Amino acid sequence: MSGPVVTALGGGHGLSATLTALRFVTDEITAVVTVADDGGSSGRLRDEFGVLPPGDLRMALAALCSDTEWGHTWRDVLQHRFAGDGPLGGHALGNLLIVALWELHEDPVAGLDLVGRLLQANGRVLPAAAAPLVIEADVSGLDAGDPTARRVVRGQAQVARTPGTVEAVRLDPADPPAYPESVAAIRAADWVVLGPGSWFTSVTTHLLVPEVREALEVTRARRLLVLNLEPASGETEGFDAARHVQSLAEMAPRLRLDAVLADPAAVEDEGALAEQAARLGAELHLSPVSRRGAPGQHDPLRYAAALRDILYSPRPAR
Repeated sequence: MSGPVVTALGGGHGLSATLTALRFVTDEITAVVTVADDGGSSGRLRDEFGVLPPGDLRMALAALCSDTEWGHTWRDVLQHRFAGDGPLGGHALGNLLIVALWELHEDPVAGLDLVGRLLQANGRVLPAAAAPLVIEADVSGLDAGDPTARRVVRGQAQVARTPGTVEAVRLDPADPPAYPESVAAIRAADWVVLGPGSWFTSVTTHLLVPEVREALEVTRARRLLVLNLEPASGETEGFDAARHVQSLAEMAPRLRLDAVLADPAAVEDEGALAEQAARLGAELHLSPVSRRGAPGQHDPLRYAAALRDILYSPRPAR
């Protein structure tokens, strides 16, 4: 099939949905995954072994598995999660496998590539940063006596489920090193896809890694932002689609976009969203990408069709 060279940035279920859809569009896929997760199995392994959190990396690899009995079998093995309250309870087997490979190989990317070979993956998975990241957020609305007062909420898991309003986010360390392979993949792509996913803890986290943000700003690739199917949920409670794009511009003023994709059912004010997209140089594309009867879930084929229409469009003359 071949197709455009695409680098997809994100984490968790949002990135997994994008990778699943991209497999219908192109063979040239690289996933660059955030490494800020500190909850569940990933958080436990991160704390115990001092490694990158493997969970989002595992999910991206599983999404790229070959469409064969072999690929599906090993995908299911990787995704298998142990039950019970014992030491293995809650751990995904793929997380343990990835950490074991990291103990055998000094370079984490080499371990991820080996898992990719096991899955016969249609693409490559890379971490965004070379060290585990800690997200800190200034959150308002947590003090009933003073709704405008801000508190610092620390950790991806805590920020993702905060009941307050996220006012600002940052990383600790503030200037983490990026993986050279990830920066190179962003610079060499035809298209870079950002999102969907948890806005502050998966999507825009990439903009807080200086070398990744710079690569996004200077790449020759065209840039596509995919908005969430449920904009006003979790850490972005009260945000509409236009506010998401506005916050992206505030975090990375030099970043330009070429396209913004949104499901029309998730857009309250098309005019406001188109205006915010235009401020970043982007054209707004409205296309149904959710499952019929399940508006919060992506339909792989509908999502792939929307991506195909954008990624195969001719580059406009300058």
